[in-house]
Amino acid sequence: MENAAASIQAWLSMYGLKVIGGILIFIIGRIVAKVLRHILLTALRKAKTEESLVSFAGHLCYTAMMVFVILAALSQIGFRTTSMVAVIGAAGLAVGLALQGSLSNFAAGVLIIIFKPFRVGDFVEASGVIGTIEEIQIFTTQLVTPDNKTVIVPNSLMTGGNITNYSVKGTRRVDLTIGVGYGDDIKKVKEVLADIMAKDERVLAEPEPSVAVCELGDSSVNFAVRPWVKVEDYWAVYFGITEAAKLRFDEEGISIPFPQRDVHLFQENAG
Repeated sequence: MENAAASIQAWLSMYGLKVIGGILIFIIGRIVAKVLRHILLTALRKAKTEESLVSFAGHLCYTAMMVFVILAALSQIGFRTTSMVAVIGAAGLAVGLALQGSLSNFAAGVLIIIFKPFRVGDFVEASGVIGTIEEIQIFTTQLVTPDNKTVIVPNSLMTGGNITNYSVKGTRRVDLTIGVGYGDDIKKVKEVLADIMAKDERVLAEPEPSVAVCELGDSSVNFAVRPWVKVEDYWAVYFGITEAAKLRFDEEGISIPFPQRDVHLFQENAG
């Protein structure tokens, strides 16, 4: 027991202060890294830098500083960091193969920042997800769906397929199909639908909204109603015009037919 106690005491006297120093370096370094990241983010936002670049730069800067802090802490404890760097370099190929998915996500994140297919705040459809871009990180992109779900998608998947950006142009066309009965006056229907769009202040005058007969269906004459709106007004106008059309049709005596079939019975004389 005395020998063991003496060995522990000797080890603590030799390495105890180094371990404590390494822990302090890690804790203080982490705090400093967070402070520097905050300063960087504040400076970029004051310079009115694009938010997607601000987020990406913040994550990248913090990660790089933490790598430096960890190496400094290990060096204080007694690890030979130069040897560790050499080992890491020698194992780089194996690590690269093992982390090729993460590396591809990082590369895709860099491409997103450079080419800007979307930005923070844009409403997009990509990788089978529809939502608003909330944050672009080093390896992933975070979206919020219209029903307020958070979806985190790897960057490589975001850039690996088609990207539909609904926000980049600033305006969208609302595509509505409204059917009326074959017995209704189609000129009157067009006038009513045009009047509904003209009275909606959210509908843009340019490009000009349009109303046209698009199909002679099985049970109805279908009209293509195409108003242009600001991106943020899309769903409000979509639902608003649909409701307004039903109310005006009731007032004007215009019918919205149910699906129907004409059945013809033929009676054959038996013998």
